Amino acid sequence: MDIASLLGVGLCFVFMILSIVFSAGIAGVQYFLDAPSAMITFGGALMAVLASRSMPSFINGLKSYTLIYKMPADDTKGTIKQIIDLSNTARKEGLLALEEAAGNLEDAFMKKGVGLIVDGTEPELVKSILEAEIDAMSERHKSNYSFFGDLAGMGPSWGMIGTLLGLVLMLQNMSDPSSIGPSMAVALITTFYGSVLANWFCYPAENKLKARDNAEYMAKSIVIEGLLSIQAGENPRVTEEKLKSFLSPADRAAYEAENGTGDGGGE
Repeated sequence: MDIASLLGVGLCFVFMILSIVFSAGIAGVQYFLDAPSAMITFGGALMAVLASRSMPSFINGLKSYTLIYKMPADDTKGTIKQIIDLSNTARKEGLLALEEAAGNLEDAFMKKGVGLIVDGTEPELVKSILEAEIDAMSERHKSNYSFFGDLAGMGPSWGMIGTLLGLVLMLQNMSDPSSIGPSMAVALITTFYGSVLANWFCYPAENKLKARDNAEYMAKSIVIEGLLSIQAGENPRVTEEKLKSFLSPADRAAYEAENGTGDGGGE
């Protein structure tokens, strides 16, 4: 469970409710509940996004919201250690020995790359195949996180449409001054709903999914760089130093501490 997402989304809601309660009491919450306003803002925004996508893309976008609450399996330091182990194996026993070592790999992407190397595929072709795979992965991710970007743009727009509709209805009843205030409040609720949809629901989801995509893309780029170094016959120490450059200073220090060396753990 991603605690940051859980706390961020949950506390946004809590603070919003508390601000209403402190300003108008518990009864004040009902002033912000209006079914017609919710229908035109949330329903209109969702249907506008649906109109711009295919049904499978729309459904996948909705489902991807749950991903922000799940911690990704991100172990960059472990990935580098695996690559260095493979590099040592290849240096001692040759590239063909990697076929047996690949059987113990859980990472399907790394296993695929090792298989290409063992089969004698040209380095440029190995790089091209693996990069094509991570580019396709990134495009799939983009389809999901851009869903929330599109919805964030539609929310305030449909909120404004709802506000304009409310104003038109209010102006049709100007003969009753006592109805103007409540009518104006209802008209403004749609703008409120649109802003909540964008800033509480959509933008956090878009940014979190985009960050996850960048992290996974970098992790797979590390795999490509490491496997190409192995195929080129580079010294494991050189490979390790090259891959450590992808790590932040804190992660690099942690990696070196875990492996008991600061200048490479290869042989």
